[in-house]
Amino acid sequence: MREKVVEYMTSFLWNSGSSHDLDHTLRVCDLAIKIGKAEWADLEILEIAALLHDIWRPKEFETKWEICHAEYGANLAKNFLQDLWLDQGKIDKIVYCISTHRLKKWKMPETLEAKVLFDADKLDCIWAVGIGRAFMCAAEIWSKLHNDKWIDIEKTEEFSKDDTAYREYVMTLSKVKDKMFTKTGKKLAEKRHKIMEIFFDELLQETRYNE
Repeated sequence: MREKVVEYMTSFLWNSGSSHDLDHTLRVCDLAIKIGKAEWADLEILEIAALLHDIWRPKEFETKWEICHAEYGANLAKNFLQDLWLDQGKIDKIVYCISTHRLKKWKMPETLEAKVLFDADKLDCIWAVGIGRAFMCAAEIWSKLHNDKWIDIEKTEEFSKDDTAYREYVMTLSKVKDKMFTKTGKKLAEKRHKIMEIFFDELLQETRYNE
């Protein structure tokens, strides 16, 4: 089962953008299992959901975010898993996890496994790797390295040249630690947030040299 799921997932992500590539999916899967064990979640549901959670992400990027990768990916996963003759009850739980994992289109996860997947996915955004991914995201949309000192971050637009890694930190990443659902996720988020906070504070100082 796992080999088939990995093969299916890889068929979508083999040429995806660097910020949401195969490595991201595998890190999220590892984190989900780690959190799931601590929270007594169903690890089979978690593993499959984590492996499939971003399969439609490349298409979302290709269409300039006109579609929601969580919703479309959930439907694709449902059809794929039904062809594997997986228990329908488990399929429904996996599909629900995928459909509720997205932060920017808030759909409150209510099951334990969905909460774990949400936490694992967001934790990959807010530590050392997360900082690197923020810059990768900015590069994918041809954004600047950092914002001009006179720019009001609150008035900048998403997916514009001013949608830098620092803007992503201010507008989104700095708030992630307060959105964790599980006890384990909250504990991990606190440590990872501090690493990110130190880095972006330093970045701000280095890019405000004329003030």
